[in-house]
Amino acid sequence: MTSAQVDTEKAPEEGYERGLGSRQVQMIAIGGAIGVGLFLNAGANIAKAGPSLILMYALAGVIIFFIMRALGELLLYRPVSGSFAEYSREFLGPFFGYFTGWTYWLMWVVTGMAELTAAAIYIHYWFPEIPQWVTALVFLVVLFVANLISVKLFGEIEFWASMIKVTALIGMIVIGLGVLTFGFSNAGDTAAVSNLWEFDGFFPKGIGSSLMTLQGVMFAYLAVELVGVTAGESENPEKTLPKAINTLPWRIALFYVGALTVILCVVKWTEFAEGVSPFVKAFAVIGIPAGAGIVNFVVLTAALSSCNSGMYSTGRMLRNLADNGEAPRVFSKLSSTKTPALGISVSVVFMGIGVVLNYIVPEKAFGYVVSVATAAGIWTWLMILISHVLYRRAVDAGRLPASSFPAPGGAKCSWVAIAFLLFVTGLIAYDADSRVCLYVMAGWAAALGVGWLVLKSRSPEVTQRRELEFEKVG
Repeated sequence: MTSAQVDTEKAPEEGYERGLGSRQVQMIAIGGAIGVGLFLNAGANIAKAGPSLILMYALAGVIIFFIMRALGELLLYRPVSGSFAEYSREFLGPFFGYFTGWTYWLMWVVTGMAELTAAAIYIHYWFPEIPQWVTALVFLVVLFVANLISVKLFGEIEFWASMIKVTALIGMIVIGLGVLTFGFSNAGDTAAVSNLWEFDGFFPKGIGSSLMTLQGVMFAYLAVELVGVTAGESENPEKTLPKAINTLPWRIALFYVGALTVILCVVKWTEFAEGVSPFVKAFAVIGIPAGAGIVNFVVLTAALSSCNSGMYSTGRMLRNLADNGEAPRVFSKLSSTKTPALGISVSVVFMGIGVVLNYIVPEKAFGYVVSVATAAGIWTWLMILISHVLYRRAVDAGRLPASSFPAPGGAKCSWVAIAFLLFVTGLIAYDADSRVCLYVMAGWAAALGVGWLVLKSRSPEVTQRRELEFEKVG
């Protein structure tokens, strides 16, 4: 029996409460595709790329679907919590599992900082006198307490937060279509489909400028892979996970491509700017009473929802690392409510750095953390794709059983996605404003490398056992 088979049999006994039902997993998957990257960061990207941003979201959406189908095939082969690190560990070796687990933890810690920053910016809409750091701190504490109670409470919070986001986005699209069709609202005759090309064309600043927005676009898609982390706490992963993943194309088409298309038809792209939600701006132009305030509440909900997800996933990833001897063993303990309370607590302390950034550099805090989160997310996606390629090779060679949810196109689509992610990494390196995140990631890699050497010297039996398991599976 292979180690993978042993782990599969043990998966239900990880100690977590399988408290996430089908409706919660489905809504977590939907909500994962709707975050602050769309609600806030899209304003800056529209200013850089104009209407062509729609095409960038569509292109990136196709790649995200390739990534999620690759992940789906792996999840149905072996559904475990901490899946990204587990698959990296199984197919690339113990060091890659260790590196991926810690990097995914970093991604969510930094994303949590971004969401807290965005939430504080949204509160400024109503209360401009409140400092950003105060608001960020209050939200951090409230979400922390909610995550310690139980996974069911987390699931319920995510369900209703996602429901608000989905309902609001659909409402925005319907109202926007009504403005375009019947001409009501203060937007008047300026609302027209021709807005997509009349102001200096579909690519007003050139294809190069449009491509440079891909790093921000990819940040908007961070969290779609969260459905993989829920595998260990889903009631019926064999049914809920494929259904959640297969709904991704229409979610992207409706909530990203569709919503942006409608907004850019209603309001010409030249009116959008960095730091202002395009959805809030659109409703302000339309002139619906209290409409902008309602949308601001929705985007605030989206930011807090994503931060809530970050706390959830970081605690689970630290426990997975601890179970494999790659983090202090104390992180493997569960609280009386079957939550990794210590892992969540430590993660929240690091998220608190975002509060400090909002105190020191409130105007730059969001941009700094977005670039680092995107780089960490790209690494995670690359590990999913490479693991999938190696898994398919093992299946073709008869060494592993086939998954019940095979990815269309097999490994070919994974190779396309790998090439795309490397291209985006090149764009990040080219951009002087964002390449700082690569320096941060280089420092992070060096720190993890030192940590791995220390781990091998202090616990040689753990690393040797993992390396032997990897050789047997390979």
